[in-house]
Amino acid sequence: MRIKDILPLIRLLLSSGDIGVSTNAMTTQLLEMTTARAIYFFMLLMLTQPACSQQLNDRTVLGRAYAEKELKFALGGKIQHNIIDNENAIIKDSVTAISIAEPILFSIYGKDNITRQRPYEIYFIDKYWVISGTLLENSVGGTFLIIVDARNSKIVK
Repeated sequence: MRIKDILPLIRLLLSSGDIGVSTNAMTTQLLEMTTARAIYFFMLLMLTQPACSQQLNDRTVLGRAYAEKELKFALGGKIQHNIIDNENAIIKDSVTAISIAEPILFSIYGKDNITRQRPYEIYFIDKYWVISGTLLENSVGGTFLIIVDARNSKIVK
C-alpha cells in the first residue's frame, strides 16, 4: 500500500475524534518520516551494492604469455616444486575417478550411450582406476573401458 492510499484514511480518523493534532501537520510529519526512510534505504543500498557484484576488473589476469612460459617450464624436465609427485594417488575415490572419466567418455561416445552403461564397474588396481560399463543381460554389444592413472589423472587407455 502506498502513502497516497493511506492519507485519506488518516484524515478520516483524525477528523472523527478530537485528538488535537491538525491533519496537515500529521500528513507532513508522515511524509517526512517516509522520505527519510526512503533516503536511508537507498543510501544503504548504494553502499552495499559494490559488495554484491563481481566483475572481471577485480581479478588479476596473467595472460597467455605467462601460461605459455609456465607450460614450457613444466615440460622442461627441471626439478620443481609440485604437489603431483607421481608416486601418491591424487584420485583417491571412485566418485572422483568417474567425474574425471565421464566427460571424456561423453565427448567420444555420447552421453546417452555412456549413461546407459551404468552402473559402472570400477576397480582401483596398482594406482590405476579401471572403469568399464555394464550391459543388461542378454544384450548384444560391448562397453567402454577407460584406465586412469590415479597419481596424475593421465588416461592410459
